[in-house]
Amino acid sequence: MSADERPEFRALADLEETVHAVADELAAWRRRAHRAENHQQEWEKSGALVGERERILSLEQENGDLKARLSQARDRMEELVARLKFLEDQAAAERAEQ
Repeated sequence: MSADERPEFRALADLEETVHAVADELAAWRRRAHRAENHQQEWEKSGALVGERERILSLEQENGDLKARLSQARDRMEELVARLKFLEDQAAAERAEQ
């Protein structure tokens, strides 16, 4: 049996391949992180990030207002449905009396 055929050497070679693949993947993620950091710094320098924060705050306020309006509309709809059911019940009762 040669040294290349021993299972522990094959496992070691597989582990070495895996370590290299993980190292390559880590290097790719580092490059992406550096690019993202540079992009963010450029945005901060240009003031665009501040504008985006203001836009987000504005949209959150608008979203809150719309939720409140939707809740009021839902409450009003429930009142109308209750009135309609009452009128239907009255009409059914009148038909039953005739």
